[in-house]
Amino acid sequence: MSGESIVILDSEQMRRVLTRMAHEILERNGGARDLLLVGVRTRGVPLARRLAERMGTIERVPIPVLELDAKPFRDDLPRQAGLPLPALPPLPVEGGRIVLVDDVLYTGRTVRAAIDALIRAGRPAAIQLAVLVDRGHRELPIRADYAGKNVPTARTEYISVRLLETDNLDEVRLVRPAGGGG
Repeated sequence: MSGESIVILDSEQMRRVLTRMAHEILERNGGARDLLLVGVRTRGVPLARRLAERMGTIERVPIPVLELDAKPFRDDLPRQAGLPLPALPPLPVEGGRIVLVDDVLYTGRTVRAAIDALIRAGRPAAIQLAVLVDRGHRELPIRADYAGKNVPTARTEYISVRLLETDNLDEVRLVRPAGGGG
């Protein structure tokens, strides 16, 4: 990595943060009944699975997890003119309480796209947002209901999330570009 990088969550801190978030989700929802965790690809999916596993252990019931690719629903990525949005796989969202899970909340555009996709699939009773890191700089009025860590950043900085499932390492870093910039 070029520039400076600072570890803001190591594997043990990440474990504790996810355990706390699992308890917060269960407490706010009065348990696990009707909960569905939806992980946003790529790193939101393993985070959703980890949360579901912790919540399932606490409640002694399995918590369903689905994965969602929000990229086709983004309004800031080019899409071929005239092409319809892709068909979604069946998502059992009707009347359920959805916890959308992602790794980093930044501008809010991925979350907005994921919400659009979920609503196309049905009408959930509620959609909540859980993120490992909230770094600020929203472009849309979106906030996390559950945030593992709030990390104020400069726009030139970024958050690098690495997970065992995708990167063979659990770690979150704040990365500053070479030459300061932040």
